[in-house]
Amino acid sequence: MNNRITTFVCFDIETTGLSPDRDRIIEIGALKVINGKIRETFSEFINPQMKLPPKIVSLTGIRDDMLFSAGMEEEVITRFHQFAGEEYILMGHNISFDYSFIKTALTRQGKNFDRNGIDTLDLSRRLLPNLESKSLGSLCAYYGIINEHAHRAYDDAKATALLYVKLCNEFYEIEPAVFEPKALSYKVKKNRPITGKQKNYLIDLIKYHKIDYIKSVEALTQSEASRIIDKIILEKGRINY
Repeated sequence: MNNRITTFVCFDIETTGLSPDRDRIIEIGALKVINGKIRETFSEFINPQMKLPPKIVSLTGIRDDMLFSAGMEEEVITRFHQFAGEEYILMGHNISFDYSFIKTALTRQGKNFDRNGIDTLDLSRRLLPNLESKSLGSLCAYYGIINEHAHRAYDDAKATALLYVKLCNEFYEIEPAVFEPKALSYKVKKNRPITGKQKNYLIDLIKYHKIDYIKSVEALTQSEASRIIDKIILEKGRINY
């Protein structure tokens, strides 16, 4: 009996950096596959409320002006949460990275995101040990999967789903246990209040650059303060003492 997984939500994200706590998602792309057929798709930008680092612009081709009118994190993440449902297995390439950002964003809204998933990176490491690179790009080249817009969320999600099909076709009958979904796990860091050092430096930055900042600095968390400080330095520069 063939019990391979043919119903799932495959997703990918693009972000401002590598830290789920300090960085933000800028794009989510996903496809809902039911019985082996794509039934629904999801593709949205998110306004991160910060200037994109040049290396992210270079990697993804996403620019600040493309995100200016995009929805805020809370509304887009809520729509993705609804799209992903609760009954679907999640899939991604290096899914732990994407999952950590989504779970952190949903935790900020007080929402749960405990799910099971399949990681095509893990599958590739187990099933193709002799292949030098297990990056999505290398695996697409290996299997002849065309991904015209690599490092864009929806295109990478679709390429990942196609990669899963290729791996299933080649290896499922030999090693079905490898394809079993596993519980996804990421411990979201607790929000700690802003430190005295952060508070003083942020206040100095605001005064130095004459920024009209109306929120309470004291009410910020450490991660929020770090993000605001990084944004100011990136856009206006450091303090020249």
